[in-house]
Amino acid sequence: MSDNRQRQTDTFQPDKVTPSHDAAAGYDVAYLVNQYPKISHSFIRREIEAVEANGITVHRFALRGWDEPLVDARDVDERSRTTYLLEKGVLPLVRAAVAIAFRHPRAFLRAAVQAVRMSARSTTALPYHVIYLCHACRMMQLLSHKPVAHLHAHFGTNSAEVALLLRFLGGPPYSFTVHGADEADDGKYLHLDSKVQHAKFVAAVSGYTRAQLMRHVSPDDWKKLHVVHCGLEAVAFQANEPIDEPVLLCVGRLSPEKGHLILIDAFNALAGRHPAARLVFAGDGPLRSMLEQRISHLGLEKQVRITGWISNERVRDEIRASRVLVQPSLQEGLPVVLMEAMAMSRPVISTYVAGIPELVIPGEVGWLVPAGDVEALTGAMEQCLLTPAEDMRRMGVTAQTRARARHSISHEAAKLAALFGNFVPS
Repeated sequence: MSDNRQRQTDTFQPDKVTPSHDAAAGYDVAYLVNQYPKISHSFIRREIEAVEANGITVHRFALRGWDEPLVDARDVDERSRTTYLLEKGVLPLVRAAVAIAFRHPRAFLRAAVQAVRMSARSTTALPYHVIYLCHACRMMQLLSHKPVAHLHAHFGTNSAEVALLLRFLGGPPYSFTVHGADEADDGKYLHLDSKVQHAKFVAAVSGYTRAQLMRHVSPDDWKKLHVVHCGLEAVAFQANEPIDEPVLLCVGRLSPEKGHLILIDAFNALAGRHPAARLVFAGDGPLRSMLEQRISHLGLEKQVRITGWISNERVRDEIRASRVLVQPSLQEGLPVVLMEAMAMSRPVISTYVAGIPELVIPGEVGWLVPAGDVEALTGAMEQCLLTPAEDMRRMGVTAQTRARARHSISHEAAKLAALFGNFVPS
C-alpha cells in the first residue's frame, strides 16, 4: 500500500445506505471471525446466510471453533464450511510467515512494522501481535486460491487486526463490525483508530455503538461508520398469545456483565409476594456455579431453573412459554435476544444501557430500569405480573412491529451488500 491512508472520496452518509446489492452480486467476500460458529453468536451465521442470498459468495474463516460444542444443526453445517487458521497448530502459520517474508519482503516489513505499532499500549503483548501477523500471512496464502474481492471481520479485536495486517501484506480491502461496549471501552488499546483508518467501512450494531466509535477515530473517518443492525429471519416473527403463567425468562451467556446476580436478588424479593412466579435462565457460562450457589442459598431451587446451552428452537420454545423476557444487562451493545423475544410478541424488561433504549420503548413494548437497581427491577417484574392480558397482548404486537421494522435480516444484509458493492472491482 503506497498510501497508508487510502481515504475514500465517496460521500455516502451513515444510515443512508441504499439496500441494493447489484454492485456486489456475483463477487466473492471472505468473512473472518475469532471463533465461529459459536452458540451465542448465531446472528453472524444469519448474516452470512442472508448476504449469500444477495448473490454474494461468502468464504468463511475463523481462528478457532472447530471443536466448539454445538447444539444447532445449522451451526454444525457452518463448521464444515469454515476454514480454521489454528486447527493444525502454529507450524503452518510460521511457514506462511516465512514464505510471505521471502516472496514479498517489502510488504511483509510494512505489515511487521504495523504489528509492532499495534502492540504499543495494547491489551496484549507484542508476541500476540506477531501471531496475528502470522495469521494474516496464512490468510494471504489461503486467499490466493480464491477470487475474494473484500474481507469482512466481526468484532474490533484480533480478527480486525488480522484483516488490517492482511491489507498491509497486499490482501483485499476490508471492513469490520463492532458489537459491544467492551470494544469501545478498550478502543485506545485495541487501536480502533488505526483499524478504522485503513478500513473501507465499519458497521456498528447500534447508534450508541457508532457514537462510541466516534470517540476513538478521526472525524475524517466518521463517514465510514454505518449502523447495520443484527437481524432476524422472517421465521422468527411469530404471533404468540400472552401467557398467563408467571414465568420470567432470561436468555444468554451466564457472565457477570449480564446482571444475572442482580436478577436473582430481584426475583427473590418478587417471589416473597408472588410465590407462584418462576424464573428460567436459558444459557450457560462462567457464572453458572455462582448462580447455582446463590439460588441454593436463597432457597429458590423450586422456582428457578437453568437450562444450560440449548438450540435456537429450544430458545424459541422457552420464549413461547414465558410471560416476559428479562435482560438486566450491566454492559451491552444491543442484545439479540431482546429483538428475538419482541419478534415473538413478547414484552421485555431490560436496562438503560448502550443501544437497548434505541429498541425498547418503555410503556409500549415493555419496561426499562436503571442497570444494577434491584428494587427497580423487582418493581418492573411485579408490574409485568400484574398487567392485564389485553395490555400484554398490545405490548406484544407493538414489540413485534418494532422488531420487524428495525431488525429484518434481509434488509440489514442488503445494507451490508450495498456497502460491499462500493468496494468490489467494477
